[in-house]
Amino acid sequence: MFGLGPTELIIIAIIVLLIFGAKRLPDIGKGLGGAIKEFRNIKQDLSSDTSPDSKDEKVDKTEANDASPSLETKITNKVLEQVPGVKKVMDVKKKTDTVKNLLK
Repeated sequence: MFGLGPTELIIIAIIVLLIFGAKRLPDIGKGLGGAIKEFRNIKQDLSSDTSPDSKDEKVDKTEANDASPSLETKITNKVLEQVPGVKKVMDVKKKTDTVKNLLK
């Protein structure tokens, strides 16, 4: 596993436990698991969208994809919903950006 032995993995686990604490680890795991599940769902949606039967359907789906949010936007929204703490950080960043714009 990436050239890491059991000793290195134990040390990494201890450091993660110290940084996040025992109470937050299940929430982080749940959020990451949900994000991975959403990545798989989006991947399946994209793979089903890219195999049309005729050229006319391909044009229609391209136009529909232009109207829908991009893949990056979908992934970003799902990560913000699933991973605890990320939404708060993004909200703070938006607020600081608005303050910077007001001060200019």
